[in-house]
Amino acid sequence: MTGKENNESNQDEYDNEIAEKKIPYPKSVFFIVSNEFCERFSYYGMRTILILYLTNILLFSESQSLVTYHTFSMCVYFFPIIGAIISDSFLGKFNTIFYVSMIYASGSILLALTASDPIGLPKVGFSILGLLLIAIGTGGIKPCVAAFGGDQFRLPQQAKDLERFFSLFYFSINAGSLISTFITPILRNDVHCFGNESCFPLAFAVPGILMVISIVIFASGRPTYKIKKPEGNVIVQVTKCIVCGIKNKMKSKEKKEHWLDYAEEQYGEKLVNEVKATLHVLVLFLPLPIFWALYDQQGSGWTLMAVRMDGNIGFYTILPDQMQVVNPLLILAFIPLFTYYVYPLLGKCNLLKTSLQRMACGGLLAALAFAVSAFVTMAIESNDPILPSAGNMQLRVYNPSSCSMSVSTDITEIKSFTLNPTSSYVDEDIAWSGNKSVTFIFESKQPECLGGKQMISLAEKNAYGIFIQENGTIRFYEDDVAKSKTGYPLVRTLSYIDTDVKYILKGKSININAGNISAREFSSPGSWSVNIGDKQFEKSVDLRLGGTYAVMLNEKQMEMGYTVVTKPNAVHIAWLLPQYFIITAAEIMFSITGLEFSYSQAPASMKSLLQACFLLTTAFGNLIIVIIESIEIFEKKSNDFFLYCGLMVADMLIFSFMAMRYKYIKKEDSPSSSENDPIETKANSTNGIDNPSFVKSSNNINI
Repeated sequence: MTGKENNESNQDEYDNEIAEKKIPYPKSVFFIVSNEFCERFSYYGMRTILILYLTNILLFSESQSLVTYHTFSMCVYFFPIIGAIISDSFLGKFNTIFYVSMIYASGSILLALTASDPIGLPKVGFSILGLLLIAIGTGGIKPCVAAFGGDQFRLPQQAKDLERFFSLFYFSINAGSLISTFITPILRNDVHCFGNESCFPLAFAVPGILMVISIVIFASGRPTYKIKKPEGNVIVQVTKCIVCGIKNKMKSKEKKEHWLDYAEEQYGEKLVNEVKATLHVLVLFLPLPIFWALYDQQGSGWTLMAVRMDGNIGFYTILPDQMQVVNPLLILAFIPLFTYYVYPLLGKCNLLKTSLQRMACGGLLAALAFAVSAFVTMAIESNDPILPSAGNMQLRVYNPSSCSMSVSTDITEIKSFTLNPTSSYVDEDIAWSGNKSVTFIFESKQPECLGGKQMISLAEKNAYGIFIQENGTIRFYEDDVAKSKTGYPLVRTLSYIDTDVKYILKGKSININAGNISAREFSSPGSWSVNIGDKQFEKSVDLRLGGTYAVMLNEKQMEMGYTVVTKPNAVHIAWLLPQYFIITAAEIMFSITGLEFSYSQAPASMKSLLQACFLLTTAFGNLIIVIIESIEIFEKKSNDFFLYCGLMVADMLIFSFMAMRYKYIKKEDSPSSSENDPIETKANSTNGIDNPSFVKSSNNINI
């Protein structure tokens, strides 16, 4: 370079610095960042409690809940393609965000109203409609918000300001999701509304309100925005080019080197070559959905695992849906850890130097996480209650009186036995077929306690509870010995005399009306005292998560006893942490690296297309879950987790074979780079929750 050229270069750099100083930081950015915080709070707050809403309120089976949850997630990651086309081809980014956000807010409000019992909307139908509107909304704006924020800056003069924006944008996503993931379960659990032990309407309403606020904030910034007109969408162009190539190949008799060459006449050599390069990368995306089939079960399958675990840590009880906060917290810690320590250390050992190697390792880590999940689930399943089955019937007989009672029947299948005061008899395996009428006879040698006689119809595959009351009244009920869907303790109060009962724990109280023997959910584990009027029983009831209890009360003698009908959860929720650590490491190596790979290997005009296709693999991953859960291959969940583990290992073997045949595109800014140069993972390229890659070029901003 000559002295003159050097001076001109220095002058250009100086002019750029002066220009950058003169251009003020766009105020519109703060409206966009605030909007993103509220929107992410809304989405993750709703999604955190969604699986429990499906199981506990809509009363879906576990399989139905998983299918519904992952169908929703699939739609969330499918609609960004539609949103990008609408934005780039028709409405523009501002109008797309504004109008689609209204659809989003409508879905959030509808879901909250549907969850409210006094409103009386059909719960299943309107809940599904609300979820569909939310999926359209959050998916539709996903490709637009970050790009719209990038449009507010003038490049290259404000390149540094643009980097700060993405850091701020990244922080707002994590802040919104972390706060809502922690708070929303508390709103669901600790607030009681409409006579229920939980308050899903409030837990859905708060995210809904935040979504409305996000629209108001975004609209308020309208006078400050730079709004670009839609210039056409590359996805549409690429699709037309591919269709044209296929059609022309089928019509033409001329032989060409590549089938896309048949579209060259209509779309030009440049676009055709770029589409070829894009398809070269897209082939590697084919195995990727399996990873998301594992990763996205953190909010569904793993949350349902947590329901069956003991979250009590003494001073606080960790709620099952709160465990989802572990992943984003670990992401924030792992990104710099991997960038500055793990990858350099592995590089010194000549390991995992390329992007595809890291992705393959990440996939195998995901498989390991699900192997751990399977073994933890096996431990949980070993504590599952024995349920009545065909040819079998269960019987539990209780004596809340202050006298010993002998119990006999008129059939040989149930042998006679004696019950001490406030004690019970349990037989979980009585050979039984069909329906049989059985006469139960209670007798006591103590005159103050009257016996009784009652004919009861008992059927196979059922469990029954029978107890005697004052004046010889015998009552019975069909028992439910399965674990509670919420994971909280269930209590059935069996009083010798029908009277009002109050349970008290640290200022909380639960009232049981006289004669009510239905199982009642207690939202807090612990040692509950039992009161009748102003009298308190000496004993307390120690309730633990997942347990079902039958409490026998004798009001005359103030005597109490209780039986554990279903054993409480025995595996502590902390055993979920290893699989969260492993899946987060997998996400760093697979997802973040994959986004960087797809961006760096794409032609300049195709970067947004490859980013969109990478996100689309998440939709197909959720589709895989929907298919597997719909088939219900295994009865035990541990076997499902082993299946996912095996699929992931097989998938990564295929991916590794494809990766070995892949030739890396040389970096444009480094002509001397070799084909196998690794693609560096930037610490601030993704948020670990939405998995967007914040990347920039001189022409466009992609997410």
